[in-house]
Amino acid sequence: MDSGIKYDGYFKGRGAQVNPNNKFFSQHYVQQHVEGLDEPYLESSSTKIIPTYPKVILSKVDSPDIGFYKSLNPYQGCEHGCIYCYARNSHEYWGYSAGLDFERKILVKYNAVELLEAEFEKKNYVVESIFMSGNTDCYQPVERKLGITRSLLSTCLKYKHPVSLITKNVLMLRDLDILSELAALDLVSVSVTINSLREEVRRKMEPRTATSTARLKLIETLTEKNIPVSLMIAPIVPGINSDEMPALIKSAADAGAKWASYTIVRLNGAIADIFKDWVHKNYPDRAAKVLHGIASCHAGKLNDSEWGRRIRGDGEVADLIGQLFKSATKKFMDMEPRPTLRTDLFERPNRSAQMRLF
Repeated sequence: MDSGIKYDGYFKGRGAQVNPNNKFFSQHYVQQHVEGLDEPYLESSSTKIIPTYPKVILSKVDSPDIGFYKSLNPYQGCEHGCIYCYARNSHEYWGYSAGLDFERKILVKYNAVELLEAEFEKKNYVVESIFMSGNTDCYQPVERKLGITRSLLSTCLKYKHPVSLITKNVLMLRDLDILSELAALDLVSVSVTINSLREEVRRKMEPRTATSTARLKLIETLTEKNIPVSLMIAPIVPGINSDEMPALIKSAADAGAKWASYTIVRLNGAIADIFKDWVHKNYPDRAAKVLHGIASCHAGKLNDSEWGRRIRGDGEVADLIGQLFKSATKKFMDMEPRPTLRTDLFERPNRSAQMRLF
């Protein structure tokens, strides 16, 4: 794995290139001397795993433009390092920076499975599909070693509970056995995120994710196993990947994806400064044009928090992107209705076993 060591002023293998101040802190460290006296603090390159034991594992989502109501995230922070990730801001609530800390300090919920089973066993529990990776990717690199996501999927299968997942990592292939069993019961759907087919864009924007070729192969394999899979093009960044919509949709459709969706980038909270630093370092020839294009989709600002509009944007550039999406899906993709996952199969196996004793 890439060490994330800084070369020629750039943190190799990392998305963010700065570690901005946490807005909740009144005091913070800054780099005052070029001699390197404080660089051990500012430039620690290794990824640190931080154990956590929360009291609740399911988060209620009340955003009307999201489309799901229960979110489950076994990890906080994400080593994938996607520069645009909206989840970066949530790292500040844990006392860390939304920049490099988000990629290098991963909080692991070691009691996630125990908490999920406890939820399922509650008498008043209401069955609704759980969305995994609503905040950070449940298949990020640390999952290969810890296997918490796999155990959570096994728990959903045990209770016959519906679950949806989204990822940029082909580690999902490891869990085809469980996903196939869930799919046979209409209990799972998967989205694979791809926002560029150009490897140089992926390496800059999403440094520790799987290649687009590998992700297309993931879509193909899931389709072969009759696991419902869609393409998520997220996010579209005007001036960087906005021209790739037709090629992305065609490639995913050829691989077996039956429907697609997209979002336009918005730079909320601390992400704005992190992204501006990144775009000037990676695309100095068009940084101003890219930032202007983003702002043109959000009423002249880099962020828009208005429900609905925040996802698809507004204005001429956003309208052109929307039209391109419609024409490309009409030409290349069936755009079948999203599958409705079953909620009527839910059972509590431990309780059922006890009842059989009488």
